Amino acid sequence: MLPATARVTKFLQGTPSVAFREFRPAEGSCRNLTRQILMSPGSTQQRAVEIASVTHRYGERTALDAVSFDVRAGEIFGLLGPNGGGKTTLFRLVSTLIPLQSGAVRILGHDVARDTHAARRAMGVVFQAPSLDKKLTVAENLVHQCHLYGLAGRMLHERVAEMLARLRLSDRRDDRVETLSGGLRRRVELAKGMLHEPRVLVLDEPSTGLDPGARADLWEYLRLIRKEQGVTILLTTHLLEEADKADRLAILDRGKLVALDTPESLRATVGGDTLALESDDPDALAAGIRERFGYEARRFDDVVRIEQPEGHRLVAQLVEAFPGRIQSVMLGKPTLEDVFIARTGHRFLGEERAPTETKKRRHAG
Repeated sequence: MLPATARVTKFLQGTPSVAFREFRPAEGSCRNLTRQILMSPGSTQQRAVEIASVTHRYGERTALDAVSFDVRAGEIFGLLGPNGGGKTTLFRLVSTLIPLQSGAVRILGHDVARDTHAARRAMGVVFQAPSLDKKLTVAENLVHQCHLYGLAGRMLHERVAEMLARLRLSDRRDDRVETLSGGLRRRVELAKGMLHEPRVLVLDEPSTGLDPGARADLWEYLRLIRKEQGVTILLTTHLLEEADKADRLAILDRGKLVALDTPESLRATVGGDTLALESDDPDALAAGIRERFGYEARRFDDVVRIEQPEGHRLVAQLVEAFPGRIQSVMLGKPTLEDVFIARTGHRFLGEERAPTETKKRRHAG
C-alpha cells in the first residue's frame, strides 16, 4: 500500500493549482468555483456518479464483473459487500487511484479516464487508511491540503477555519494528530476531503475502527453536508447496520452486483419472518423440515434458515416435531444479511458486526 502522502499526491497528480485558477472567479469565492465546475459542459445534476459496465481483473482473478449503476445527485449511496466482494476496487477506480480496464466511470458528467482532472476537482476522497501526517498539527494538515488544491491567502484561511468549526475541531487546531483519538482523526480526514467544497464525497470504509459514538458523529456530519450543501455521498462498507442508513444500496459479491435498491425495498423482497435454528445435525434437521412441513430449509454452518410469514407460529411446531434436535431458535424480520443470503446462497462474512445488529432470540426449552 502507498504511504499516506503518496496516496494523496497520486490522487492530486496532474491537478496543479493553475488548473484551479482557470476556474477561479475574480472575487476568489470557493463556492463560485464549485458552481463553475457543476455548470461545466457534460455535468449533470441528476446523476452525480455513473458506473457503466465496469470490469476489472487482477491477473486471472476478476474483481469486478460488468458492474453498472448510477448514484443520484444529493443521495447517500452505500456499496455493501464482504471482503473480496469488489467494493474497494470500485472505490479505487472511482477515485482515480487505479486506471480503468473496461467500462466507464463519470463524476458529474466528467469521464475519469478522459477528463481525469475535472473529475478529481469535483470530488473529495476519504481513504480507509489514514492519510494524515501524525507529526503535524490539525491545522497544518489542512493547510497542506489547501496548498495541494491551489488554495492560498484569504481563501485558504477561511476554508480551514470553516472546516475546523464545522467538524468541532477549532479547539484542537494546534494539537498534533498523533495525540488525537480515532474519532477525532476521522473528523480531520473529513475536513481534508471537504476543503475544496466538492459536490461528491467518496469514502472507503469510513467507520472502520470507530467506536459507536464516533460512528454516530460521522453520520451526523454526512447527513448535514447532504442537507445543507447538497453533497452526494458514495461510501463503501462491510457493516450491515451502516448500510441500512444509506438512501440506496448496491450489494456486491465476488465482483458482481447482486442487488440494488433502498434498504427497505431490499428487505421487502425476502418477505415474511426469518427463523434460524441451531442444531448439532443441521443437515438432518433441514431434511426433516422439508419432508414434514414442505418448507424450504437451507443450512448455513450450524444453522438452518427458514423464511415464512408469521414465523412465530412455527416455533412451537418445530420444537415439538424435533424434540432435542433444536438447541435454539432465532426469530426476526428480514435483514440485509437475509437479502444477501437470498441473492447469493451464502452468508455475509464481514470483518466485524455492529453491536446493535441483533435479532430477538428465543431459546427452545
